[in-house]
Amino acid sequence: MSSPTPSPARPDDGSQTLTQLGRNTTQPTSPEEAILERVPAPDADRRYVVRFTAPEFTSLCPVTGQPDFAHIVIDYIPRQWIVESKSLKLFLTSFRNHGAFHEKCSMQIATTLVDLLDPVWLRIGAYWYPRGGMPIDIFWQTGAPPEGAWIPPQDVSGYRGRG
Repeated sequence: MSSPTPSPARPDDGSQTLTQLGRNTTQPTSPEEAILERVPAPDADRRYVVRFTAPEFTSLCPVTGQPDFAHIVIDYIPRQWIVESKSLKLFLTSFRNHGAFHEKCSMQIATTLVDLLDPVWLRIGAYWYPRGGMPIDIFWQTGAPPEGAWIPPQDVSGYRGRG
């Protein structure tokens, strides 16, 4: 898998042209086809947390082709870049027809963002709804958050089933 990164036509000096924001955009058919874009972080000298929540994330089971659903929470502390939100939305929805196990989808999202943004810190909580009666939750972070950073809890209820 190649991680989407800015092409030479989109220089990293902050003057890049966003190709999706404010334009009609075709939904990418796979995460590899999706183009994640970044913009310079405002207040790059400050430490703040950016959170994206995707409560209706969908992918496909690579064996059965059946849909899998998750509540994804991404928290990160920017360094020089933030992800452009429309491109992130298109990237996440590109998994709808993508067959991969929960662990692979979760880590592909996290590592693609880390490769693109080089954040100070990033974590993902992927709360997958039950398949075969058993939920699978995936948690990963780049390391310990910086001292003094306020990292709110993700507050996604664990699956309780009946009882």
